[in-house]
Amino acid sequence: MSRTVSRTWEAVRYLYTLVLYLLAPAVIGRLLWRGRRNRGYWRRWGERFGYFQWSEGRKVLWVHAVSVGEVRAAQPLVKELGRRRPGCPLLVTTTTPTGSAQVKALFGDSVHHVYLPYDLPGPVRRFLDKIQPELAVIMETELWPNLFAACARRAIPVVIANARLSPRSVEGYRRILPLVRRTLRRTRLIAAQGDEDARRFIALGACPEQVRVTGSIKFDQPMPEGIQEQARFLRRQLGVERPVWVAASTHQGEEEQVLDGFRLVRKHFPDMLLLLVPRHPERFDRVADLCRRQGFEVVRRTDGAACSAATDVFLGDTLGELLIFYAAADLAFVGGSLVPVGGHNMLEPAALGKPVISGPHLFNFSEIAVAMEKADALCKVEDTDQLAEAVKKLFRSPRLRQAMGENGHRLVEQNRGALDRLLALLEILYR
Repeated sequence: MSRTVSRTWEAVRYLYTLVLYLLAPAVIGRLLWRGRRNRGYWRRWGERFGYFQWSEGRKVLWVHAVSVGEVRAAQPLVKELGRRRPGCPLLVTTTTPTGSAQVKALFGDSVHHVYLPYDLPGPVRRFLDKIQPELAVIMETELWPNLFAACARRAIPVVIANARLSPRSVEGYRRILPLVRRTLRRTRLIAAQGDEDARRFIALGACPEQVRVTGSIKFDQPMPEGIQEQARFLRRQLGVERPVWVAASTHQGEEEQVLDGFRLVRKHFPDMLLLLVPRHPERFDRVADLCRRQGFEVVRRTDGAACSAATDVFLGDTLGELLIFYAAADLAFVGGSLVPVGGHNMLEPAALGKPVISGPHLFNFSEIAVAMEKADALCKVEDTDQLAEAVKKLFRSPRLRQAMGENGHRLVEQNRGALDRLLALLEILYR
């Protein structure tokens, strides 16, 4: 690489850093605003600028997972790293309070946790000075130019694990292509979920020898011990004889569509119960109010009460129980897909043997969605009417529900192994 090109890239990164500094007041304002709904955003601000207590004197293995979904995806990796490197400190960083809570729920005190600092030179330097990572594993797609540059200067290997890149993301990154190309080339390894993801990373400037297709470690996510027993207990609270479907990880603008579809289905299944689980906890109260305004009787999980015959909607307003909700239901709609969010993890209900319905917006899970459709484990719908028709069709045919659920479970089992392939590559870097 010529000095001229190198200076150009550094100039672009300098401009990027300047923009971040100028945006700092707006970022703080956003924390204040989001804290109105989730007080966690008002706490631990020092960590976001690299100020936190750190007592470990040894180098750590560091895994970064943005929020809840990425933390759950990282669970098998973190647990296996802990098993293979006993005594080696593990740090899991997140950027959201819900991600932080998920780390605590899944790992307890077996790992350290702080928020990832903002991608500014000072906070990044303080962060790395304290933790001195032996290896940095960034889950899915998080490209931070200053952080990656600082790791490169310190010879800290950076791995993008379970890496995915949607066509939409590619178009966004092309607008700052010189910065993205340089950032990607500062990674040691990009472990892509699929062939299309690998091609997109290379198209953005990653060196082909950096990129390996390892598959999605979401297929390797373990089911928690005792989950079926917990699900049976919950189902008794919901109503054993009632048909139950779960609409999970829903977003603003999506609950309205789900409730409209639910109303249509109730004309044919009047005793049906909807188990509704919004994606973000700061929206729990608003979604409960929405259900009541639309005339539905609501019981919230945090009420600790069983549903009566008059209950229409059971609101899953807790963290860490999504798998229990999936296991307790007869079928699952996975949200973030009737609105252009890109979908959420459809493999979780599939692994539990549940038939899965989604909307059309699946750009974050495109290859997994294609595989599930080919396996007849996923029913994709375009709108409220099609959602209602799909739910009715599945409840009218227990045999079809069972077949779809078995197909999904089989697909998950057949695609396990991504975790072992990823760990084999990581072991070369941290030995």
